[in-house]
Amino acid sequence: MIKHHPQQELLVSHANGVLPLSMAIAVSAHCALCETCREQLALLTEQAANSALNPDGAHAGNTQATNVPVMDIDAMLAQIMAQPAATDVPNNAPLDVQVKQQHYTVPSVFRQHLARPWQILGKVSRMRFDVDEMNTRASLLHIDAQGEIPQHTHKGYELTLLLAGAFSDLNGDYVPGDFIVLDSQHHHSPKTVDGCLCYTVLDAPLHFTKGLSKLLNPIGELIY
Repeated sequence: MIKHHPQQELLVSHANGVLPLSMAIAVSAHCALCETCREQLALLTEQAANSALNPDGAHAGNTQATNVPVMDIDAMLAQIMAQPAATDVPNNAPLDVQVKQQHYTVPSVFRQHLARPWQILGKVSRMRFDVDEMNTRASLLHIDAQGEIPQHTHKGYELTLLLAGAFSDLNGDYVPGDFIVLDSQHHHSPKTVDGCLCYTVLDAPLHFTKGLSKLLNPIGELIY
């Protein structure tokens, strides 16, 4: 059972279309895996649409400020519905992802981002997405069976959405759909028995805190 979900504020922001791409992907993918959040997001999206299509009395009828007449909402909706169906709408079916002869099924929200190559370092493989968000890094991250990320904390935040498989750390065990957000107050060392695939978002390098992995800290800006 999924135990970790996006905060309400994230769902509201996603429904209103104001999240950056990296986080919007995460929330969409989580909702594809979590029926509870999917239903909640549908309700919030409906509320956002109603708010946009039916502004309050302070805005309704005010044509002087913009010199644009208020549109008849019913007529607008009828016009939209009369348009021919698009023929290039992406398929919403789950996608197959292959890494190191392992196959995983992931939500369709990743469809536009899976053409990039995997970068492989030992038991860890990463496919970095191009989200064009300054210092933010978004990636698919695969950890082989019996793999582990060395103990670390975070200079910024780290979002991990588990897509397939399972992993554990000091805070517990995680299943597909778990949406985990950590920051500088947390230390952990994720490890997996059978392998796992995650979607991760970071806005700053990891800071390794134990063993030889601390030697990577000076070049953290290059590898996160």
